[in-house]
Order: sequence, then C-alpha cells, then structure tokens
Amino acid sequence: MSSAPPDVELARSLRTDTPADEARRAGLRRMRMVASSLLVLAAIVYILTRDRDGAWGYVNAAAEASMVGAIADWFAVTALFRHPLRLRIPHTALIPRRKDLLAVSLQEFFTDNFLAEDVVRARVADAGVSRRIGGWLSAPVHARRVVDEASGLVRTALLKIDDRDVATLIGSELLPRLVDEPLSEVTGRLLADVVDEGAHTGLVDLALSESHRWLSTNQETVARILATRAPWWTPQWLDEKVTDRLHVEALAWVADIRDDPHNPARKALDDLLRDLARDLQHDPDTMERAERLKRRVLTQPQVVVAATALWRSLRRALVTSLEDPDSTVRERAAVALADFGQRVLDDAALRHRLDAYAADAAAHVVNRYGSELATVITDTIQRWDGQEAADRIELHVGRDLQFIRINGTLVGGLAGLLIHSLAQVL
Repeated sequence: MSSAPPDVELARSLRTDTPADEARRAGLRRMRMVASSLLVLAAIVYILTRDRDGAWGYVNAAAEASMVGAIADWFAVTALFRHPLRLRIPHTALIPRRKDLLAVSLQEFFTDNFLAEDVVRARVADAGVSRRIGGWLSAPVHARRVVDEASGLVRTALLKIDDRDVATLIGSELLPRLVDEPLSEVTGRLLADVVDEGAHTGLVDLALSESHRWLSTNQETVARILATRAPWWTPQWLDEKVTDRLHVEALAWVADIRDDPHNPARKALDDLLRDLARDLQHDPDTMERAERLKRRVLTQPQVVVAATALWRSLRRALVTSLEDPDSTVRERAAVALADFGQRVLDDAALRHRLDAYAADAAAHVVNRYGSELATVITDTIQRWDGQEAADRIELHVGRDLQFIRINGTLVGGLAGLLIHSLAQVL
C-alpha cells in the first residue's frame, strides 16, 4: 500500500493529463532527444579525432569542450527536478525538496504583481466591460437568453423557499422591527403623495360601488337599523315612510358621488385625507394614536398568517409567469434588457459609470479576498508530493530548459575552439 498522505493520494487520483499535457510531454521528449543527441555527437567526434594533429586537433578540442558544456548544463537542468544519476549530491532535486517555499514564492509573486489593485483597475478599464456587455445585451436573442436562464434560476429559488421559514422571518424579524420603527411620519408623507396624485380614486370608486350595491340589496337591514333610532311615540307607519325615504336618499346620494368625479363629497374626502396626512407628520397626538394602532394591528397573530398567504399567492403568480416562455413578465424583461444594452452603447457617461463600478467591485474583491484567492497556488502544490510537483513543473517548462543544454553544447564547443586556438598562437 502507498505511504503517501491521503490528501496527496487524492490529488494524484484527481490529476489527469489533458490533451495539452500530452502535447507538452511529447515536445519535452523531442527536445531531450535533440540535446542528448548533440552530446552523443560531440562524444563520437571527440573519440574519432583523439590524438590527431593539424585541423583535427581544433575539432577535437571543440568536441571536448562541447561535451563538458553539455554535461554541465545537463547536470544543472536535471538538478532542478531530481538527483542526477540518483546520486544524492548536495543542492540537487531543488524543486522536490523546496516545493513548499516555491509555492509560497509563487503565491507572493502572483499576489503582488497580478492581484494588485492598480493592476486590476487598469485591466478592467482597458477591457471595456460595459461596452461589451451592452453590445451583447442589445441583441434581442441574447437578452432573451439571459431572461430564460435567469427565469429558471429564480423559479428554482422560489420553490426552494419553505413557507415555514417565511412565516418565521415575518414573525421574528420583520414585524418586530416594524413595531419598533416609527411609521406615522412615513405614512403621512405617503398618504399626501397618494392624494395629490389621485392614486386613491380607484379605491374610493370601489368603496362607493360596493356601498351602493349593499344598500340596494339590504333595504330591510337598513330599515331595521334606522328603526332603532326612531322615537318611541311615533306611529309605525310614519317610521316606515321615514326609513324608506332615507334609504332612497342614501342610494341616490351614494350614486351621485359614485358617478360624479367632481362631487363636493369627494373633495371633502380629499381634504380630510390631506388633513390626516398633515397630522400624521406633525401632530404629536395623531402620531401617537397612529403608532398605537400600528402596534395593535401588527401584534395580532393573524397578521403573520395573512402575510404568509400573501407571499404564497405572490410566489405562485411569479412561478407561473416564469414557467411560461411567452409570459408578459419574461417578454417585458427581455425587452427591458435589450433596451438597457442599447442605452449602454449610446450613453458614454453611463458606460463610464458602469466601468467605474466594475473597477471598484474588482478592486474590492482583490483587496478583501486576493490573498485567499492566491492560496489556491500553495494549497495545490502542497497537496502534491515532491516528485509530482517536479514532474508537473518540468512538464510546463522542461522543453524550454532543454535549450540550455543545446546552447551549452554549442557555446562550450565554440569556447573550446577559441581556447585551443589561443593556446596554439601563444
């Protein structure tokens, strides 16, 4: 059984060669063969020209120096990754023995030179993120694709939310905060805006229509209620005539208010609401009464039930819309995204702001999480054993290092030839 730690065994089991790795390994083998062939060629030339005079002496000296250079550079390159000839010579197999320090150095280099804030900001600025995104989104097919993907994600997220969690959130977080938060002033401003913009007209129309319908279908109930307010000494026939007349007048009055948008009663209601909005913002007594009413309403148990039911209805409607590819929600979202993309393309100021936001976001991520992100280098290398780390690094840089051996062979031969020539001259 293997004696390697479990995390090392896991790293080995997960590491598989990609097609690019296979291509690198083949290139490394070829360059090793070329460098070794030059060494063998130099040795053959040296043997064949040994103890020969004249021009062959120069060739022999060059071949001898080529062998020395080739062997020296072979030793230097090999010593990085393993012990040459498996001899434990000091200061060899540097990467297997010092891989952890190498990992830390690589992490520091990557953090200082690639995850620096100014570097990231410059790169984001040069990338033109907003222009690229805007151009891509402006195409309707791309906007539709984003909406389709987002619809699936949002739908899944909505279905994953448990109603009990929503009820707990409402009952333990939202409602207590609303109870403690003063809302009368906010409510007053909102009510004033609603009245000024006439947004309450629909609700008033609905209330008047329902009131007219109820008065029309509940004449006996109205008569019975009015009869309780009649004097005891009036005859019954007179009470009936009065209640009937009051019912008719009430019906007519409600109908007039319902059908006439400029009815004085409507104006009186608007004035009443404006006074209430003003008092909710500035009158301490009204504000206090509103806060007490708010607390009484929000502390009722049925508020949580009603809010949860409202959430279920809203979620059901959203899920149904998101499931339908032709729903209005998805169609409008796609159109809005495409319009936004075109606006980004046309508005240079908007692009500048978006690029600034993107640079700020990237800089924030780098400043806050850059060091943690770079630890993937040390974590990955430290999971390898020493020889595996050497093999992986050699796979990526070993082919280029073979040129050191080739250059050492050629430069050594030239140096030997030069030295031999100077020796002959001197």
